Amino acid sequence: MGCWGARPLTGGMTENAADKANKQRMTVVVTGASGRTGSRVAEAARAAGFTVRAASRTQGFDWEDPTTWAETLRDADAAYLMYPSDVGSPAAAEGIGALAREAVGLGVRRLVLLSARGEDQALPTEEALKSSGADWTVVRATWFAQNFSEGPLVEGMVQGELIFPAGEVKEPFVDVRDIADVVAAVLTSGDRHVGRTLELTGPRLLSWREAVAEISAATGGTITYTPVPTRAYGEALAGFGVPPEEVELLVEVFETLMDGRNAHVTDDVRAVLGRAPRDFGDFAREAAAAGAWKA
Repeated sequence: MGCWGARPLTGGMTENAADKANKQRMTVVVTGASGRTGSRVAEAARAAGFTVRAASRTQGFDWEDPTTWAETLRDADAAYLMYPSDVGSPAAAEGIGALAREAVGLGVRRLVLLSARGEDQALPTEEALKSSGADWTVVRATWFAQNFSEGPLVEGMVQGELIFPAGEVKEPFVDVRDIADVVAAVLTSGDRHVGRTLELTGPRLLSWREAVAEISAATGGTITYTPVPTRAYGEALAGFGVPPEEVELLVEVFETLMDGRNAHVTDDVRAVLGRAPRDFGDFAREAAAAGAWKA
């Protein structure tokens, strides 16, 4: 395993050149590398000078098959952990804990976990990481701005109506590119963020109605937001064939998160990156220009 602390300079190399060479020798495993956060984390890690090892089924890695983990983790220096289903599920706590222990056993001690801000159900997963013996950092993110442009919410947006159980609660939507930049910065900062929990938000609060209105304005069309009770939303998911245990978890999570507990911004993005987080309006305009909500 590579060293995460300072290294002595050798020969005539400058400090910056030595740091760059050290990073180029370091390998970061990125789980979910084809997903919303993982793809951006992989891109940011490469831009920071790391060698990225994608962990996905196409690369032989399977969260549900622990026998596939060692080959992906062996000889790596760090890993970004993103559980494919909700981080608050019992399976996430079990899977993250087991993988973290295996990683530590293989010498991969530097682990960064993507968690969910304000989600009580995610705390066991965070604790599983912390108790593994890893040099850990937890990144708790609020709702992704890209949830509107990528994933299951897009279909409703394209059809002109988003139906969702968020009421009129305010949310500081975060751009996933900021999450990726923070993860890369955490990995390049030695021990500075080891043992820390970071809460990442966007720069301002928006209700879901206001967020949809900003997207509607960016597209030049008309998209409406219709709030529904959480249980009714769960029944609709069940009607679409979502497994009962997943529906129950989502209903529980939505009832937790939509009580206003996240209706404040933090300064952690600026503290880590030295700049303000990206604004939701910029995201909406960029995604609209890229055709995210075209039929």
